Amino acid sequence: MSVHSLTAASASRTDPVRVLEEMKRLAVEQLGALPHALAQAVEKTLQSTAGGPSYEEQTALALLRQNGASHVMRFRQQIATGFDEFRGASSITGGDRLDLVGEQQLDLHLTGQRLSDMLEQRYQRPLEVMKQRLDAVASALGAHVGSNPVAPARLVSAFIETYAETGLPAAFNGVMFRQYQLALGRVLDELYVRINAMLATAGYGQDVNARRAAPQTTTPSTRAWLGEQVEARASAPPVRSAAPDGHGESAAPPVVSSRLVAELAGLRAQLHARRNPDAAAMHTGAPAPARPLPVRDVATIASVLQSEPPDAYARALAAPGRLSDAIRDQMLDGARRLGLGNDRVCLGEQEEDAIDLVSMLFESLFRTHALQDRARRLYARLVLPYVKVALAGDALFVQTQHPARRLLDAMTEACEDNDGSTPQDRELLERASAVSQRIVAEYHEDLAIFELAHAELEALLVQQRRRGELQESRAAKATFGRERLAQARASADAALDALLSRAPITAAVAEFLSAPWRHHLVQTLLRDGADCERVQQIHVLGDALVNADALAAQARGRDLADCLIALQPSIVQCLGSLGLDENAARHGLAMLVRDLATPDAERRTHAVVPLAGDEPANDDPRLCLAGGTATVPHDPGVAAMIRRLQPGEWMRLIDAQGEATSVKIAWVSPLTSRLLLVNRRGMRVLVAAPEELAAMVGAGRLMLGGERTPFSEAMLQLRQRLDHAVGQH
Repeated sequence: MSVHSLTAASASRTDPVRVLEEMKRLAVEQLGALPHALAQAVEKTLQSTAGGPSYEEQTALALLRQNGASHVMRFRQQIATGFDEFRGASSITGGDRLDLVGEQQLDLHLTGQRLSDMLEQRYQRPLEVMKQRLDAVASALGAHVGSNPVAPARLVSAFIETYAETGLPAAFNGVMFRQYQLALGRVLDELYVRINAMLATAGYGQDVNARRAAPQTTTPSTRAWLGEQVEARASAPPVRSAAPDGHGESAAPPVVSSRLVAELAGLRAQLHARRNPDAAAMHTGAPAPARPLPVRDVATIASVLQSEPPDAYARALAAPGRLSDAIRDQMLDGARRLGLGNDRVCLGEQEEDAIDLVSMLFESLFRTHALQDRARRLYARLVLPYVKVALAGDALFVQTQHPARRLLDAMTEACEDNDGSTPQDRELLERASAVSQRIVAEYHEDLAIFELAHAELEALLVQQRRRGELQESRAAKATFGRERLAQARASADAALDALLSRAPITAAVAEFLSAPWRHHLVQTLLRDGADCERVQQIHVLGDALVNADALAAQARGRDLADCLIALQPSIVQCLGSLGLDENAARHGLAMLVRDLATPDAERRTHAVVPLAGDEPANDDPRLCLAGGTATVPHDPGVAAMIRRLQPGEWMRLIDAQGEATSVKIAWVSPLTSRLLLVNRRGMRVLVAAPEELAAMVGAGRLMLGGERTPFSEAMLQLRQRLDHAVGQH
């Protein structure tokens, strides 16, 4: 290289101290949680052995749990120290010491050496590339070349130093090393790629000239990142995805649904049938067939683009049917920008299937669940990670407990019907947003990140479900209370109508019966029920007042006086139910006696005026929630099926604005058989009789038989959408 080239290369490099600090931050972030995950994996491994852990192993596990926080801190400090030593920030004093080494310590170091040799061999190529670039960093610092701070030997040494003083039994150390090997391998697969990319981007290594010669449509950081992805992924061994339970290779195989396998095969056939006409038209008159990109290159492109802003996908989610086009455009443009192809490359059938399935899945989630605009960018971030999961195989679509599937369910549960109106709702949205950002930053073929992200979000969702259950209970109690009130008022109105229609009476008696007497009867019905003695006494009082009015009309003053004296305690008690004190009640009694004392007062038949109800406004103006269901046009068979539904059953409701939302039967009224439907937050959405719901089914506004999980519901809608699309062809 010429002097001019060397000068230009040096000028284009980032400050080496800054580069090392960024490397240290990344290494500590990626590796720092290993002791915590290691303790959990060791415990699960020992619990799964025949007979469970021995007493000695239980004691060791207790020590791990007790000192977990200090182990994490010590391990992170060991990682950071490696970087400080590399740049000469800390020096080793005192010279070498010759100490006696115990047998257990010697065994630890020998086991560590074997692990270090194995990892050095496995990551030989990326480590060689990293060494050249770290040498350039050391030269820029003007220091002697130090050891790689993230080399396997250094990381194994950090592990030994962290647990050396714990006093764990020798047999236990073997399990620890095995789990550390599995956990470390999962992290290093991606960490080495990212560090090599970081160094190349900063200008250290042989990629400076290559980056300068790259097409100007791509930023230097993106080009360097792609070069490192292609180089490191081609040389590194195949990546094994971690099992959700942390057991690595010893984990039980996931359960695959044979029904879902068959359905997925049918979906793929429909996708091929739908794409073939478009593909034939696209290639008509083409000079040569396009070359499909290898699946590994497609996954690499997705990894590179994963961290870029998701604006294109967010816009596509707002326009149904556009997401798959946006993904293809971004992928092919990324291939051209990164030098993996030109205008004559295309995606293979497997990659096309993955993109179509993921795009239709995400679009179906927005169609079938009330996801707010605020959630659109959150989901847009997840598009490429889920494309990568789909590219890796069919597990996402055929395993009901797949980590990525469970995370998408949790994300939808957190975001559906969530407008951030309460502090709890805002906290849930913020946690969901942080989880999506974590997936973008940390997902690189290892599914364990989905499991960790799901656990992080699930902790907050448990609290939401509890609040939802309380909200459901309050909504059911409030609805039941309104129904009991309506029933009591209907019963009181019927009794009042019988009294008022018996004979013409004075306005004073009619007013007393219509107000305090009816109110007292309603309150007693609610409090004591229809069969109690007090209700009978109130009916006797009503009959007696009508008879007293007849005595007054006949000018039978003595009989009237005796009757009113006998009724005085009941009348005062009735007036008191309105909240009047004893003096006010007696004043009301005096006014009633005064009016009855005039034999020639006007008497007429009075009509019952219904009391104003407190039932909330109808959720749907076409529904009469208070009754009249016999006149609603409906399918009796559908109504009968709805009557058999139990609380917990899910449906899909289309509201007046055409928005779909998931609703659940929270409660069925024992009085009216009406169903209370709530959303995922436990909020009341609709209360209606089976006949009214059957009418909504007939109008296409209510779909029965909804799936219990958002992912399953979205896949159901995806199948229906494909059935319709293929049928049109």
